[in-house]
Amino acid sequence: MSRHETGCPKAFVLGHPIKHSKSPLLHRAAYRALGVEMEYERLDTQVDQLAEVFARHTPEGGTRGFSVTMPLKSAVKDQVDKLTPFAQALGVVNTVYWQRGDDGQFTSWGDNTDVSGIVNALRQAGLVGKPQRAAIIGGGGTATAALAALRAMGADGVRVFVRDASRAQGVADAATRLGLNLDFSPIDSFAQSYAEFDVTICTLPAGAADRLLAAANRGKSSGYLLDVSYDPWPSVLAGEWESLGGTVTSGLEMLVYQAVDQVKLFTGQDRAHPLPQQKEVLAAMRQAVGLPPTGFDPESVNGPDWLKS
Repeated sequence: MSRHETGCPKAFVLGHPIKHSKSPLLHRAAYRALGVEMEYERLDTQVDQLAEVFARHTPEGGTRGFSVTMPLKSAVKDQVDKLTPFAQALGVVNTVYWQRGDDGQFTSWGDNTDVSGIVNALRQAGLVGKPQRAAIIGGGGTATAALAALRAMGADGVRVFVRDASRAQGVADAATRLGLNLDFSPIDSFAQSYAEFDVTICTLPAGAADRLLAAANRGKSSGYLLDVSYDPWPSVLAGEWESLGGTVTSGLEMLVYQAVDQVKLFTGQDRAHPLPQQKEVLAAMRQAVGLPPTGFDPESVNGPDWLKS
């Protein structure tokens, strides 16, 4: 894309509400570290506004991509030309980007980088090897990404704790596509069984899990917890988890690592390969959101051999 054709390249994070999103801090820091001229802004968007947003912010006008958050991760599928096999298997999209063909025409793609975010957040926290017993709390779009992340780490089955299993059909369907054994349990029963799992991923909104461990048996230790909520941090759940002897990591770590893959896609690079100067880019991103530096080297997770078509 030439400069006269597009103006300054730009990308947006779409969702509602969106004013507290830390994605602009992460992306702007990454583009500065890469020496790439790219604007990145919040764009408050509800489901019925998606078509208008796609019509107004086009690749011909310089838009390189959208980061997509709630409540748009399912609805945005209807706006893109194609889904990557990974996004198709998951059924949820958190990233939109464009590719230009030999004929000069642009194709919009829907992809999912949340899985990379989850896997790397847990690996950085110290989880190694294959999760033997895994749990997910919640049954929405992030729970679907959590399924795929656990599958990528080698899990064979997952127990999902929800208030109403009939409203989590998308999670059940994704488990089938991903080749995972799945069973549902009432969310109120988690306090009695938390110690059974070596890894738990809580996908509930901020505050919704505050009472989750109120009836827990305090004599049992806990494993690894990723709480996708990160404001405030530590969450009530994370604090209680640590008091039970477990290890916690936050959704802010997940946000950093999923953004790394988005930066690759928005700058026209292959997800499978590291960014140029990735160590420096990661350090800048972490500093931008107040996370301490780490030497952790993330992997990109976007549909290896276990992914069913």
